Amino acid sequence: MNIHLFHGNYYYFLLFCFNNLLYLCAHKQNRTMTYSGEGKTGWGHFVAFLTVAVWGSTFVFTKMLLLNGLSPAQIFTLRFIIAYALLLAFELTTRWQSFRLFSASLRDEFIMLLLGITGGSAYFLTENAAMLYTTATNTSLIVCSCPLFAMLLVALVYRKSERFSSLQVVGSLLACLGMAVVVLNGHFVLHLSPLGDMLAFGACICWAVYSLLMKDVTKRYSTFFITRKVFFYGLVTIMPYYLLFPGFPSMEVIFSSQVLWNLLFLGVVASMVCFLLWNWVIRVLGAVVATNWVYFNPIVTILFAWWLLHEQITPWFILGTLLILAGMYLCDKRK
Repeated sequence: MNIHLFHGNYYYFLLFCFNNLLYLCAHKQNRTMTYSGEGKTGWGHFVAFLTVAVWGSTFVFTKMLLLNGLSPAQIFTLRFIIAYALLLAFELTTRWQSFRLFSASLRDEFIMLLLGITGGSAYFLTENAAMLYTTATNTSLIVCSCPLFAMLLVALVYRKSERFSSLQVVGSLLACLGMAVVVLNGHFVLHLSPLGDMLAFGACICWAVYSLLMKDVTKRYSTFFITRKVFFYGLVTIMPYYLLFPGFPSMEVIFSSQVLWNLLFLGVVASMVCFLLWNWVIRVLGAVVATNWVYFNPIVTILFAWWLLHEQITPWFILGTLLILAGMYLCDKRK
């Protein structure tokens, strides 16, 4: 398959789809949903699936940028700059009457800072650094286990108000087992690397904490405000990295066709739109059920590898996928 043709068609198709979803998110944001709870949950799962599908495909675009000499930190910084600038412009032009720059209290602003760290700078840096010291399999297996830790954190922090049924616990464990089957793909041998595995575990905990914090702030602030703050503080907290590792790509490199279109996809679709939709999904489905969709990420990645790189689909992949789907179904059961 022609990768450049795939980039163009995929990019415009997703912009069309997400433009409509973003419209739904924006117009349902500040008023009570009028459709049924079951319908709202159905929309939440559908949007979660699309969001995870896009995140699972970003390896194609990230790989192209890495081949053009950009570092993981530079890619993160550029995609968050694009996402923040566009989201800020969008809010100022379409939502200026409800626009706000700061949170209602210092406590809430500090939570926004933590969201920018756990869902932005710290998450991306630890995940990418882990790849330098351990295998891709170890990194994927550890990072994608974050729904279990999210469930544990929510149970600990909200132990009086948030109780999980045995069916939900079994479902989460089943989905985690399925994710492990998909990632390991029949090769049940892990090559331990303490430093790399600890970094991957750090990324896992970052996303679990991000999900926990989102559970609280989504009750008081709009999805647009929260997402904009995540981008802002993600950019602020990545700056110390450049004191240790200075250097940034030139304008000539950034505006070259091979780099620019990949950056636009990662900044506009994978960052701005997907973070908006994901934060909306957490509001609709809850932190635990939403985060369980992370188990689906390796499935999407392997499907794209099969489509673009002609890698084989194995029986282990099919078994793991069935376990993930069954586990997610059980985890969504409230009783």
